[in-house]
Amino acid sequence: MARWTQADIPPQQGRTAIVTGTGGLGFEDALALARAGATVVLAGRNPAKGAGAVARIRTAVPSADIRFEDLDLASLASVAAFAARVAERHGTIDMLINNAGVMVPPRRESTADGFELQLGTNHLGHFALTAHLLPLLRQGARVVSVSSVAARAGVIDFADLNATQAYAAMKAYAQSKLACLMFALELQRRSEAQGWGVVSIASHPGVARTDLLHNGPGRRSAYGLARTLLPFLFQPADRGALPTLYAATAPDAVGGAYYGPDGIAEVRGYPTLAKVPPQALDEDAAARLWQVSEALTGVCFPDGMSRSHAA
Repeated sequence: MARWTQADIPPQQGRTAIVTGTGGLGFEDALALARAGATVVLAGRNPAKGAGAVARIRTAVPSADIRFEDLDLASLASVAAFAARVAERHGTIDMLINNAGVMVPPRRESTADGFELQLGTNHLGHFALTAHLLPLLRQGARVVSVSSVAARAGVIDFADLNATQAYAAMKAYAQSKLACLMFALELQRRSEAQGWGVVSIASHPGVARTDLLHNGPGRRSAYGLARTLLPFLFQPADRGALPTLYAATAPDAVGGAYYGPDGIAEVRGYPTLAKVPPQALDEDAAARLWQVSEALTGVCFPDGMSRSHAA
């Protein structure tokens, strides 16, 4: 996969992709997939921003088959409504890219359902979305969950999962992104055990030049100032999107793998196998996280598709 780029994406005509997140990496994913011929559903919580993203993609790719759909991952009702609309229009889905995220809000915020915002959006919202859409994922469909280099520092704090006792922004973010990675690995294990045919892969963008830091802690925070004043530390968003696009489309991408940039410390570069943090390999913790996620969201995977309901 040496120096794999968007030019290496195979033709995607006849394939349907859902991408969460309308800016940054999500925009680049949607643009590349539309350019390759896929039917793309770009999902986000801001209709104006979504319409703008779709318009920009159609300008770049006049033949693009793309539309925006409203999806607020911080609301389980919105997730369910989005999945129902998708089911009405699409009999099958070939790619689900769980990309959208919230990063280090300085104060603890809650989702509509009372979850800590980063855990609720980055992990629980995508967990519920995947469960709702799983019946539509055709044999061999790929589910790509976007993690982060921050997952290396993540710990799943089952005693205070939603940071109600103590909130530290980066700690909560790292936990949420570790949860995304553990979910991807556990989804692949369950797919293999149950014969679902779904290929679950994780990716991370390295350190990419997106608006997450400006939109989260703010432009005047230490993180935001680094993003503004030290741009050479961040690779362009289209480069940061490559590991996810590789996971979603490359014929030799492997289920249960984790892809990231090939440069020093996986901060920038071209797609390659990323190092999985040791804590993400704890299968007992992953199974527990799955069960807790089902309990918190009230969303169970279809009958026979969850270890916790297999007995």
